[in-house]
Amino acid sequence: MTDLMNMTVEEIWMDIEKLMKDNPQPYKDLNVVYQFDLSGEDGGVFQLVFSNETVRVLREDFEEPSCTLQMKVSDFKKFLQGKMNSTAAFMMGKIKVQGSVGLALKLEGLLGQYEF
Repeated sequence: MTDLMNMTVEEIWMDIEKLMKDNPQPYKDLNVVYQFDLSGEDGGVFQLVFSNETVRVLREDFEEPSCTLQMKVSDFKKFLQGKMNSTAAFMMGKIKVQGSVGLALKLEGLLGQYEF
């Protein structure tokens, strides 16, 4: 991936979807809906949907999320790059989780298998 900090959130989601479709092995047994509520400039609501060995990014017509993560766009970019530990960020209030915290932690491990 190119310089994440200079990309729009839309460009980042397009890259995430492409990278994951090119390498489905890490999520092949995952059936979960992650929702990202991103605040700040260029923010918005996005869902990362894993089902039946496929991945999709939704920008509308959302499904019921299994886990919702709320954070600033700048923190989202750091999170993707592995520059922000989700547990520490959660403790400091930089990431808020609704739903399963276990799924949120699983997501960090999953994303760590891709190079953003």
